Amino acid sequence: MKNDLIELYSDYLLSSSGKTTATGVSELLDNVYSHDQFTRLLSNNEFTSRDLWLYVKPVVRQVECSDGVLIFDDTIQEKQFSKENALNTWHFDHTKNRTVKGINLLNAHYHAGDASIPVAYKLIEKTILYTDLKTKKVRRYAEQTKNEMMREMLMICCHNQLMFRYVLADSWFCSNDNMMFIRHDCNKHFLMAMKSNRKVSLSLDDKLQGRSQRIDTVDFSEDKPVQGWIAGVDFPVLLYRQVFKNKDGSTGILYLVCSDLDCCIFW
Repeated sequence: MKNDLIELYSDYLLSSSGKTTATGVSELLDNVYSHDQFTRLLSNNEFTSRDLWLYVKPVVRQVECSDGVLIFDDTIQEKQFSKENALNTWHFDHTKNRTVKGINLLNAHYHAGDASIPVAYKLIEKTILYTDLKTKKVRRYAEQTKNEMMREMLMICCHNQLMFRYVLADSWFCSNDNMMFIRHDCNKHFLMAMKSNRKVSLSLDDKLQGRSQRIDTVDFSEDKPVQGWIAGVDFPVLLYRQVFKNKDGSTGILYLVCSDLDCCIFW
């Protein structure tokens, strides 16, 4: 019964464009389920990431494979007119290049074959208040960074024996700590976007001598990946430049880094 209510209420939220209430979903279902049933469902459960995993685990076990990928990303649901608190607060939105007020959600999606299933999530709560000495304004920050949360979620996915080969993420998560953690602690590979100003060495000798260059100055004229080393990372990686067209007709460039030297994605 609980799972049926969860399915119904989830579908109701996804399909609604206006205000959503327990009474509203009950009326939509011709009162087959009372609004009290939905109220109890929402008030008596926290719905943590663990609950999500237990809910999707049977489906995941049917579709998972050793070549699956685990995708990390975060999204912001803007709530500009809602009262500010630890959950609904200000976050930097890289798609708008400015801070917005809303709920920030870090999620992990498992993708295998044609299936894409959320397997873990973390709500970003900025519970610590401080005063900005420059502006004298009260601001908030979280006890953990997103990168720390990402590594914690990744370890839990490994503990749950989720089958996957690659971790995929954008440049926000392309830190040395994350790359080292994925390879050494989780024994997995990664494929991530990199910022154009990241420094790389194109030979082991260059790395040992401390010689490096920005990735946007690397010669990718042969349109194939280049092996290189990143400062602070103790293993070689593949570097690749992807050129694409944006919707407005402009040209975009994406720099990628992969820990799997035998990766065939680029060919």
